Amino acid sequence: MAKLRPEQLAASVKKGLQSIYIISGDEPLLVQEACDGLRQAAKEQGFSEREVHHVERSFDWNQLLEGANALSLFAEKKLIELNIPSGKPGTEGSKALQAYCDNINPDNLLLIISSKLDQNQQRSKWFKALEKHGPSVQVWPIKAAQLPHWVNQRLNQAGLNADPQAVEILCARVEGNLLAAAQEIEKLKLLAEDGFISQELMNSVVANSARYDIFDLADKALMGDAQACVRTLQGLKAEGTDAIPILWALAREVRSLNQIAHAQSQGQSFDWAAKNAGVWDKRRPMVQAALRRLSPPQLELLLRQANGIDKAAKGMRKADAWSELLDLCLCLCGKQALHPSLQRLALTL
Repeated sequence: MAKLRPEQLAASVKKGLQSIYIISGDEPLLVQEACDGLRQAAKEQGFSEREVHHVERSFDWNQLLEGANALSLFAEKKLIELNIPSGKPGTEGSKALQAYCDNINPDNLLLIISSKLDQNQQRSKWFKALEKHGPSVQVWPIKAAQLPHWVNQRLNQAGLNADPQAVEILCARVEGNLLAAAQEIEKLKLLAEDGFISQELMNSVVANSARYDIFDLADKALMGDAQACVRTLQGLKAEGTDAIPILWALAREVRSLNQIAHAQSQGQSFDWAAKNAGVWDKRRPMVQAALRRLSPPQLELLLRQANGIDKAAKGMRKADAWSELLDLCLCLCGKQALHPSLQRLALTL
């Protein structure tokens, strides 16, 4: 079956439901809304019973097959939901899903909900078997450049209009947190008397819902996103986060980069070096990007910077730890705040 975009799903299900739907992605709000739309369509088309399974390490896949074959005393049609957070059913799960596809009950509708599925997962036997009986819906995150348009659409759906400055304020405050943006728009529905959101109203109403997270800061630094990195660091400072755990997270990444760079200089492949350094598969692209951006001498200087910040944070050196954390973030992003010779001099003071 064809792949569908989330915005195509509603029109597709109105024409009739398929036997299986796969909804996957890493943006919880959009995945949830796509699933809710399918659930509502299923209910309207007579699937009045709902059975939910969560796939964890100890999950018994026989539950899926038994549930699919069980006769219901209360409903003629049943919606079966299978949540696979990892997107990897494993060997047993793969066999069970293929067995389900070999003997589909027309009175059942199977909804599989998963995190983002990569190309290898989409080429697997279980995925191809499922896709023969229904569409897959891949939900993509909203990029920063797309966020103002998305916010405007949500405002319009809520019967609201906003000036461009107001939209910018909301986008800046929520920092890509779509759920927070949706919640703020629901709040604005109650407060906008004439349906128009001015810059002043948005500024006074919207709370700062940005996801300021220490580990998110480290990821943004590895990706080289200097603007987002600075915003996140400033947000953490404003929230009263202590400098030491932030330094710990950044220094850990610097040590890991140094370890991998040294291993590669000794002839090891990146994948093997990253595995030995404890880097998860999902994070390897951003680590690899950082290594392309930063030379071994720069990485050594970053280690010295981290050591200097540690002393400043503990009162053992006269320097502003937060200012130097900002320099460290910018250097990780590939933005040299000071010439290396001046940076080394600063560390001796």
